[in-house]
Amino acid sequence: MQMHLQAHDLLWGMTLDFLQDDVPVWVKDTVPQGHPVVVRRALTDTAAVAVGIRGKARNERYAAHMPIAAITKQLKPEALSDLNLQCFPHLMNQLQIIQKIMQQKNWTWGYTGSVGFELATSIKTVTANSDIDLLIRTEEFLHKDDAKQLVQQLEHTELKLDVQLQTPNGGVALKEWARTTGKVLLKRNDCAVLVNDPWQ
Repeated sequence: MQMHLQAHDLLWGMTLDFLQDDVPVWVKDTVPQGHPVVVRRALTDTAAVAVGIRGKARNERYAAHMPIAAITKQLKPEALSDLNLQCFPHLMNQLQIIQKIMQQKNWTWGYTGSVGFELATSIKTVTANSDIDLLIRTEEFLHKDDAKQLVQQLEHTELKLDVQLQTPNGGVALKEWARTTGKVLLKRNDCAVLVNDPWQ
């Protein structure tokens, strides 16, 4: 199956056959339910993809690999940005505020983390303590002024947000890039590095 896999994509098709025998019990209970796994940043051979399995508890996260050939469905974060929120009344008010801001921008964006997982599966995973994780695709250089403006707009919502910029070279936190000076942490598949410009 030819597909462009990126960090935060949700994938279906994971089975226990792809895991070691000594995985935690919660993993053995979770995987057969057919929930999606999430692509994580790590180096793998060309036939596999690094994924994370999530359980019910916040601390239930397990790093694994699965064959690309086993993937039955792929869902990118941006596919979740314009869902009918009437189906998620407990999230609707908060997400409508975010959508109103993001629709003013000419960027591709979407939800990740527990919000993205719940929107994709309708499995209730968001709690009162959950951040709302956003991913913004920034193929081209994002000027600091634009980043600062977005940070200010989002901070006015008083929502608990964690916003990542996905550059061609990796991911960087929006708030970190919006700072006027200093290097920022760029998360790549091979490692995390401090850089002046995540796009170079």
